[in-house]
Amino acid sequence: MSASGLENFKESAPLSLGVELELQLVSRRDFDLTRGATDLLGSLDYDGRFGEIKLEITESMIEISTQAQLTVDGIAGDLAGLRDTLRQHGERNNIGICGGGTHPFHHWPERRICPGERFNGLYQRYGYLAKQFTVFGQHIHVGCTSADEAIWLTQALGVHVPAFIALSAASPFVDGVDSLYQSARLNAVSAFPLSGQCPPLDDWPDFCRHFEFLQACGIAQGIKDLYWDVRPKPEFGTVEIRVCDTPLAIEQAVSLAAFAQSLARWLLRTRPPLHTERQAHVARYNKFQACRYGLEAEISDPVGLCRQPLRQSLASLLEAISGDARELGCLHWLNPLKNMLAEGAGDAAWLRGRFRQHGNLNDVVREASERLMR
Repeated sequence: MSASGLENFKESAPLSLGVELELQLVSRRDFDLTRGATDLLGSLDYDGRFGEIKLEITESMIEISTQAQLTVDGIAGDLAGLRDTLRQHGERNNIGICGGGTHPFHHWPERRICPGERFNGLYQRYGYLAKQFTVFGQHIHVGCTSADEAIWLTQALGVHVPAFIALSAASPFVDGVDSLYQSARLNAVSAFPLSGQCPPLDDWPDFCRHFEFLQACGIAQGIKDLYWDVRPKPEFGTVEIRVCDTPLAIEQAVSLAAFAQSLARWLLRTRPPLHTERQAHVARYNKFQACRYGLEAEISDPVGLCRQPLRQSLASLLEAISGDARELGCLHWLNPLKNMLAEGAGDAAWLRGRFRQHGNLNDVVREASERLMR
């Protein structure tokens, strides 16, 4: 541990992967969120071979995390094993388990903070925001061989935050109302003071100096206080992408991991210029565009001084990284993303379509829960 309290950066296998999914716990009676996390984990008979299942900030959510894997197929195996474990224990406890970035109609004041010093500390610090933080995301870790590489990749991946948001958007409903967003989840995350993008940094020592500055100002105590869209994770030796909504299906989560791994390989191989100072001026706008409009977003290019359709630039990007995906053995996992781009039918559209079909959000959540578990 350094003087700043930062872990020394742990070298990991290049482009290795880990995936975390925050999942909704819903009642099988009305499919509202239920306070079942402590009971569910207390009854869990699980040997940990596929990864970890643990509490999150409120009693209506849990987090699953895979083992570190060298391949996307390894991630797929872990997530399938974790899903099968949750299906068995969820049925035993009469709890449904669901994907999606927000629960469509829950009321945040009814949420209960999970027991534990860290969760209570977050509640005392952030007040009602901690309960409103009952939103659900997918985090993707990509292994780096050095701390300097991690800082470069953190900023390189930051340019592509809108792509990850649009491909994963699964939170159109908030408080029982269509928000008109594709990903409304990130509005809750943006309320936290250290959310947003990593500032322009040259290397790991520059990051450490920045973090020590935040500490000296009393703003941050540890790396977990940084709610950045993409952040280095020194204790794992990874860069962590944090903007994705939890998908409605495990297979979509795997495809997003394949996109992250292939994109990271392409970036490290081609080393495009980053223009970090200019990107900082448009990052928040581009993030809003992707949250609001998804694949129909118009993304600002601070170098070309123009706006570009995200759908068009994403199609070009998926084509550019296909060779890297082939080398990594995960090209087939990118096909669902290419199909989504061609059809314009992602998870947010699926949820809206089910609402039009059923006329109520209870049945939407019921179907979403069935979809995740099958």
